[in-house]
Amino acid sequence: MNDDVVFGLHAVQSLFEHSPEKVLELMIQKGRTDKRINQLVDDARRFGVTVRFVERNRLDGRVDSGVHQGIVARVAQAKVYREGDLEDLLDNLEEPPFLLILDGVTDPHNLGACLRTADAAGVHAMITPRDKSASLNATARKVACGAADHVPLVQVTNLSRTMEWLKERGVWMIGTAGESAGNVYEADLKGPMALVMGAEGKGMRRLTRDKCDSLVFIPMAGTVSSLNVSVATGVCLFEAVRQRS
Repeated sequence: MNDDVVFGLHAVQSLFEHSPEKVLELMIQKGRTDKRINQLVDDARRFGVTVRFVERNRLDGRVDSGVHQGIVARVAQAKVYREGDLEDLLDNLEEPPFLLILDGVTDPHNLGACLRTADAAGVHAMITPRDKSASLNATARKVACGAADHVPLVQVTNLSRTMEWLKERGVWMIGTAGESAGNVYEADLKGPMALVMGAEGKGMRRLTRDKCDSLVFIPMAGTVSSLNVSVATGVCLFEAVRQRS
């Protein structure tokens, strides 16, 4: 998997709409012509981006998973932030921090979906551990639909230590756990806050859980016992948006 490509019509279109300066080259499958493809070719030429028409197997070789839909953009790699950048990010905020922490989410589809939801909800930064976590690869960027270039993704060496540091700065840690006693719709999600989401199945690691100030659950009316992590993230983030607005 190449980390310096974005593929798929919607993802490439979003790239030209929001970050055209990041596009280095546009590759189009030979013989693939339709209104959306032609518009993206026009956009590329308008921004001075080289356009190449190549055989499908060339595109298949750049994308190991997912459907490229006959279009692949070679891009400058999205910036991944480190611990040292987090303090600057928080210092520059003009409102209470609204953060998302993912613990042990290893599927790039889920990482991209969480980034997209975080962007829609107005999250200031998303924090993940550097190890045992999905990377910001081409699949994650495609699913994120441009959000990877707008929501800072901060990878930290020690998530527990970072959470403790955030708590010292007054950020309240709200973790999610199905067996908790607190209903997410009854929790106070206003003010400086980080929503902490664990991986599907395993949930948060013990050290991560121990650093949370409170735990909440999403009420479930059906027979399923849990939601996909990106869906659960959306439910919790937008409840916070409702309260904070």
